[in-house]
Amino acid sequence: MSDPEGAARHVTVRVDPPIAEITIGDAAKRNALTGQGWTRIEQVVGELASDDTLCAIVLRGRDETFCAGSDMTEWVDADMAAVEDSFARMEAAFRAVEECPVPVVAEVRGVAAGAGCQLALACDLRFMADSARIGMPIVRLGIRTSPAFAARMVALAGPSLTRQLLYTGRLLEAPAAVSAGLAERHVADAELRSHTDQVLSSIAEQPPAAVRAAKQAVAATLAPMREATRTNDHPAVAAEEFRSTVKALFD
Repeated sequence: MSDPEGAARHVTVRVDPPIAEITIGDAAKRNALTGQGWTRIEQVVGELASDDTLCAIVLRGRDETFCAGSDMTEWVDADMAAVEDSFARMEAAFRAVEECPVPVVAEVRGVAAGAGCQLALACDLRFMADSARIGMPIVRLGIRTSPAFAARMVALAGPSLTRQLLYTGRLLEAPAAVSAGLAERHVADAELRSHTDQVLSSIAEQPPAAVRAAKQAVAATLAPMREATRTNDHPAVAAEEFRSTVKALFD
C-alpha cells in the first residue's frame, strides 16, 4: 500500500552544517523499512549530496536498533514483481549512499541485518556498540545474494569470510565484525554516540574539498567491482522457498 507520509515519518533528516543526521525506521519494527522507506533514503541522500555546506552525514537508527532490514510484512501477499521492485529500491538507496560526495558514517546499535547490513556496508565508516551485531541472514529466507550485496562485503572482509557469512546467515558480534573489517571500531553502548560525534567533528575540521577528493579517490579504486556488479540478471528471491518462509513468519 502506498504510504509516502509514513516513509517520510520513518526517515527523517536534520541538517546542522557541516553535519547532517539521517534517522531511520520505526522502532516498533526494529527500523525495518518498506520499499518506500528505501526510496526515501535515496531521495534524502540525493538532496544532501547537493548541499555544499556539508562535510559529512551520519546514519542512525531510531532508539536502540540500526536497521533490521526490510519490512517483510509488505511481502506476505505481494506478487514477485512487487518484491523485485522492493529490492530495486533497496539497491538504489545503497548506491545513493556510496555515490554521495561526502563521507557517510553508520552508527550501529542493536542489529544491522540483511538490507540493514547492506546499508551500513554502503557507508564509508561504521562504528558499532559493543552489544551490536551485523550480518546477512537472507539465505534463511530464500533470498538470493546479488553480486552487489556480495561485493560490498568482499571489499571489506574478503571472499573467504564473506562466503562463510552468506552461506550460513551468521551474524557477527561487534568485536568480531571489527576484526573482520566490517566495522572500524566498537565501543561501549553508552559511549557510541559521543565517539561517532568525535569522528564527525574530526572530519568536519578538515578542508571540505580535500575530504571530498579523498572519498572520490577511494571510490575510484572500488569502481571496477561496483560497475561489474551493477547488473543482476537473476531474480531477487527463490520464489517458492521465499513465499513459504515469509508466510510462515507471519502465520
